[in-house]
Amino acid sequence: MAKQLSKTQPIRFMPGSIIVGKWHQKHYQIIRPLGYGARGTVFLAYGEHGRVALKFGFDNAGVISEVNVLNKFSKVQGESLGPSLYDVDDWVTKQKVYAFYAMEYIHGLPLLECIRVRGFEWMPIFVLQLLKDLGRLHEAGWVFGDLKPDNLVVTSSPLQIRWLDVGGTTQIGRSIKEYTEFFDRGYWGFGIRKAEPSYDLFAVAMIFVNAADGCRIEKGQDSPKAKLIRYIQSHQKLAPYADVIVQALHGEFSTAEQMRKVLLEKIDETPSRVQRISKDRVAKRKSKRKVEWKGALLLVSVVLLVYTLYVALFIM
Repeated sequence: MAKQLSKTQPIRFMPGSIIVGKWHQKHYQIIRPLGYGARGTVFLAYGEHGRVALKFGFDNAGVISEVNVLNKFSKVQGESLGPSLYDVDDWVTKQKVYAFYAMEYIHGLPLLECIRVRGFEWMPIFVLQLLKDLGRLHEAGWVFGDLKPDNLVVTSSPLQIRWLDVGGTTQIGRSIKEYTEFFDRGYWGFGIRKAEPSYDLFAVAMIFVNAADGCRIEKGQDSPKAKLIRYIQSHQKLAPYADVIVQALHGEFSTAEQMRKVLLEKIDETPSRVQRISKDRVAKRKSKRKVEWKGALLLVSVVLLVYTLYVALFIM
């Protein structure tokens, strides 16, 4: 559970409940709850966009803050960083008014479950994807903040890591507003809770650690930093990437791209399925571009042929 100053009970609605927005009059039918956090509750619902994720916040300010983040994400160049935003409204009941927003429902496997099914060899590949997206987020002036496996899902066709919850996203330079202890450098004594790229990169390192066994190691009372580093260096799955992970823990990377380059070097040095996976993905992308190019050339050829026949039959 993410840490915040206040604790609020989850918002509960029965499956089948109909939500009607006060201002836009859009209808949503609740299917089931998806998750509960420090800033609100998310439900799977059915609306005009098909299946959507509805987030009901504990206060208007929190909803407005997250909506602003999603709007900023949509303006970052490249593929969407977070879920697409569909609607923002209020639902008025006899008891109270609930502020909510509707966003894209990203269907996929939770990161740790995907690693369990496909194997740890995929973890460095997903981390490379994550670092690329984090780099774009940091360049836009934000850090993710509450970065953890619970907020990451892997979609299929193609396999792609996506972000689910932007509730902890914080502007660079401010204090982190939401965090989860295991992935927080302040909890382990590696630094302060200040929104800067190195804060997210620490969390990436801890996600790597978490994925190795699918569980979180105990902090302990005596020398937790030393204990954590020993665990990483001695773990069979983590040892090939130990240098990168430990550097991230100590805040030695100032950008996500720096960490990404060093991780790529480690992957090249590791004779395992990781290399084959990386090469296969690159080959598939090249093959896809080649097919698209050939398809475009064929279309042009057909158009020219039709035009030539038209001229020959009706004009000349």
